[in-house]
Amino acid sequence: MLTDVIGWISSAILVLTISRQVYSQWRSRTVQGVSRWLFIGQLAASTGFTIYSYLVENWVFVFSNFFILLTAVAGQLVYMRNKRLDERRGAQRQARAA
Repeated sequence: MLTDVIGWISSAILVLTISRQVYSQWRSRTVQGVSRWLFIGQLAASTGFTIYSYLVENWVFVFSNFFILLTAVAGQLVYMRNKRLDERRGAQRQARAA
C-alpha cells in the first residue's frame, strides 16, 4: 500500500512538473531555448514506457507515462504554434525594415 502511494505521489509530481513546462512555453509564445527533439524523444520514450508498463501491469507507470505522453503531444503542438508565431514576427520585422 505505501509503495503504491509513493509511486502515485511521485507520478503526480512528475506530470505536474512537465505540464508546467509546457504551460510556460505556451504562455511565452516563443521557441527560444526549446528543442523540438526534446518533445519528439519524449513522445517516443513515453509511448514505449506506456506499452511496457501495461504489459507488466504496473498501473502507476501506465498512468504516469500516458499523461507524460499527452504532455509531449501538447508540447509539440505548442512548439509548432510558437514557431509559426516567431516566423510571422520575423516576416513583419523584415517588412517594416524594407
